[in-house]
Amino acid sequence: MLTTTLILGLVLGGSYALLALGLTLQYGIARIMNLAYGEVALAAAFIAVALFQGLGIPPLVSLPGVAAAGYGAGWLLYQLMMRPLVARSGGGGRLETDSILATFGLLFLLQGVLLTAFGADFTSISYLDRGISILGVPVAANRLVAFGICVLAGGALVAALRFTRWGLSLRAVALAPGAAPLVGIDVNRVARQGFALGAALAATAGASISMYQTFSATGGVVFTMKALVIVIMGGVGNVPGALAAGFALGLIETFVATAIDPGLTLAATFALFLGVLLWRPQGLFGART
Repeated sequence: MLTTTLILGLVLGGSYALLALGLTLQYGIARIMNLAYGEVALAAAFIAVALFQGLGIPPLVSLPGVAAAGYGAGWLLYQLMMRPLVARSGGGGRLETDSILATFGLLFLLQGVLLTAFGADFTSISYLDRGISILGVPVAANRLVAFGICVLAGGALVAALRFTRWGLSLRAVALAPGAAPLVGIDVNRVARQGFALGAALAATAGASISMYQTFSATGGVVFTMKALVIVIMGGVGNVPGALAAGFALGLIETFVATAIDPGLTLAATFALFLGVLLWRPQGLFGART
């Protein structure tokens, strides 16, 4: 029982962590709270499914192209929609409010496009759905692949942020956007890169989720809320914290579903979210200020 809960919880948590990485970058670096984040992930999931059903391209093969398209879409979205908001904010706290309002409208725009293009029916595919035994616990291969993608993407991102000059620039803008220009950092360029990379990670998560999960064009808000819970739990802009919080949330939901009642998993998630906001607003893995 305990081994099953741990393994299934970690696998589920890997999907959650991968989903939250992009929002962590977008909010932590670009200071943009993207409420349409889940719709970006959904769009990638639908594209991966369409490529698989229409052209026979497996999601694992199409994933790099989908991620690259996500990066390009994020870059354009920042240039056309977010940069005017950044300029108008004057570097103050107004950007967070304006970005929430703007992306709230974007949410419904993207949702309408998805409904028109793919309909309102639930979508799923059969891909790598055979079971693999892990310490005697059967786990679907597609979920293990999604877990592996999370480990690779999360590890690469943590290493890049810690050991490269580019990562140092991202961290500088996240921690001190006002002082970053004093050392020659182009804050707007770095913020644009952070936002675009966040969109690429959202697309990666969406393509990964398409391998095993049933979804519809109206389900993006659930993805956004799960990602937001993990971002707050892990500490805003804290990539290792987001990874840890994602795995923790997966374990908690699996424990509640197996030991108490599956219907209480969402309630447990948001109870934990409210508790963090009330008693540790900097996040479970964030530094005290």
